[in-house]
Amino acid sequence: MSLRGEPLERDAVLPDGRVLRVRVGVPEDSYIPRDQLDTVDLELWDEAQGEHVAAVTTVLEPEQTSEGLRLLEAVVLGLESGELQPTAGALEPLADRVL
Repeated sequence: MSLRGEPLERDAVLPDGRVLRVRVGVPEDSYIPRDQLDTVDLELWDEAQGEHVAAVTTVLEPEQTSEGLRLLEAVVLGLESGELQPTAGALEPLADRVL
């Protein structure tokens, strides 16, 4: 199992009631086959609105699934508590380190 073939996803309910999908995994790219990508992104989606809210590249490797799970959990907890805003700027400090 790797973040390339099995991205991690979980919904976060924000204090204002919005539900965002949090995703940690290798991004989809129509120009580059997924097996050739080594980038792991952290993304937020508002599926009700059909909007991509934020995305940042992490320092994780595709094989770091347990670290990806810890990142996912930290982001969901932060968003749900209101301590973390749903912006790329707020996500970047978490994405820049291995949890």
